[in-house]
Amino acid sequence: MTNLSEGNNIPLRLQNRAKTNGNDIALHWKEGDSWNSRTWAEHYENVCKFGGALLNLGFEVGDSVSISGNNSKEWITACLGSMYIRALPAGIYQTSTQDQFQYVANHMEAKVLVLENKVQWDKFSAERENLPTVKKVVMVEDIDVVNDDIAISFEDFLESGKSHIDGANERMTQIKPDDLALLIYTSGTTGPPKGVMLTHHNLAWTVEGASEVVGGLGPEDRHVAYLPLSHIAEQMFCIHGSVSFGFSVWVCGAFEEIKEHLLEARPTLFLAVPRVWEKFKAALEARLGEASGIKAKIVNWSRKQGLRGGYKMIDTGKGGLRWKIANKLFFSKLQDGLGLNKLKFAVTAAAPIGKDVLEFFLSCGIIIHEVYGLSESSGPLTFNSSKPGHRKLSTVGQAFPGVEVKIAGDGEILGKGGNIFQGYYKNEGATNETLVDGWLHTGDIGEIDERGFLKITDRKKDLIITAGGKNVSPSNIEKLMKSIKGVSQFVVIGDKRKMLTGLITLDPEGAVTMAKENNWPTDIPALAESEGMNSYINSEVERLNKELAKFETIKRFKILHEDFDVEHGTLTPSMKIKRKPINERYATQIESLYEN
Repeated sequence: MTNLSEGNNIPLRLQNRAKTNGNDIALHWKEGDSWNSRTWAEHYENVCKFGGALLNLGFEVGDSVSISGNNSKEWITACLGSMYIRALPAGIYQTSTQDQFQYVANHMEAKVLVLENKVQWDKFSAERENLPTVKKVVMVEDIDVVNDDIAISFEDFLESGKSHIDGANERMTQIKPDDLALLIYTSGTTGPPKGVMLTHHNLAWTVEGASEVVGGLGPEDRHVAYLPLSHIAEQMFCIHGSVSFGFSVWVCGAFEEIKEHLLEARPTLFLAVPRVWEKFKAALEARLGEASGIKAKIVNWSRKQGLRGGYKMIDTGKGGLRWKIANKLFFSKLQDGLGLNKLKFAVTAAAPIGKDVLEFFLSCGIIIHEVYGLSESSGPLTFNSSKPGHRKLSTVGQAFPGVEVKIAGDGEILGKGGNIFQGYYKNEGATNETLVDGWLHTGDIGEIDERGFLKITDRKKDLIITAGGKNVSPSNIEKLMKSIKGVSQFVVIGDKRKMLTGLITLDPEGAVTMAKENNWPTDIPALAESEGMNSYINSEVERLNKELAKFETIKRFKILHEDFDVEHGTLTPSMKIKRKPINERYATQIESLYEN
């Protein structure tokens, strides 16, 4: 891929979309039990109003806007409206603590905050004295509760921009490819968040490449946006991708609503982090396990054909006659029940996914395409394509179009291309460590096979060195152990220790189903301590240990009474485990594994 022309950017694409497909639906959102929609022309008008409202406040090029809340049409409008006038938007995860909220808003010197409700307002209110740059707080909800002169409703803010739309359009025509378009604050597994600087060229260039690997996308396609919009992956699909290709977005404000939204939206594109696919797998396994008689035989036969034919589909695009029969008997019905019967392209990203999860869905007629990248690469560095022969299970695919990927001498993955960020906002030191001679140093360890498929083996900083001097990759062991039925998470412990041990959390659905079948306690803390569950896990760990080198085997484990989550700080908002907080929170349990 070559560099894009100067006028080729996301705001201009939005303007053109409104002109050419103005009556097509851009956004769907739910209010109560009813779905509402907005056309591209209406969407564009609101974006212009938001940009105009910022100009009304005296916004200069590069002034910043912080957005905090669950996914909403207002979140999308605020992001695009800021970009439209060369302002700088950035999301703050709605799950952020008060300190994290203050850090990001203060670091980017936000002049306007767009907040979902009083929950986010209270974070601002408590830190108000530490946020001197904030001029206006735009409330999506709860404006009546807030009752403060600095606050304005989202609707009134848009209204204030109507008289400045011409100015917004003029500012948009001045966008240069190297202008900063937005900041993505990395949720970070350690240390404070870093602001990833992405340009208008980065975003537009990356979307162009996506069209090559995903295949033809257009107004007939649908995407459900439920992952946090503060994360680059959802932004690339929901905002920049939809504007560029014209597909409609069904906005999902809470993860708990995803099952219902899938059934109603019937997406053709679906992006999920591994944790979501794992939850789907556990629920489906429990349901399929209830089948009996002829139904069970059909399910088992179909899944065998799904796995065999699925591998053929990956390589050739054709699953064979038996796969077609299995699709008619089983796959189509299962996918219809999930709301995935119209699915063209399924994606997993943001964290490692187990082969057992990929093969489970393959046996159900769904090919999940692994993608690898970072906020610093505007999303993708490598991609498993929709094209047969250009995808390979248990790899993260081949280099994204126009991107070079190579392995450094120490095994670190490096990338270079038009999607690589400009650096970290106000952090030259971290920028110089990460960007060297145009190459992005990812911090991940990997290997590339003879066909150019990349396999991630671990995070460079996560490698464990045992007391005996052995280098151990924990993520490979963790992926293997997470395949144990009933297990939600598995974290390997052992740095500077004489042996490897593991912390285990139980899957609420899968583990409780097993408990009922075996007359074990169904309360998670009691189940974690039960002899039956511990004996079962022990036998499974011993079985899987046979697939590992001796120094990689798990010698002891502890089943925890709770799962990891964002609230406790043991997961990032994109569902990655945070090793340091886990080690700190469960220090007592860890030490008990090394007694005697």
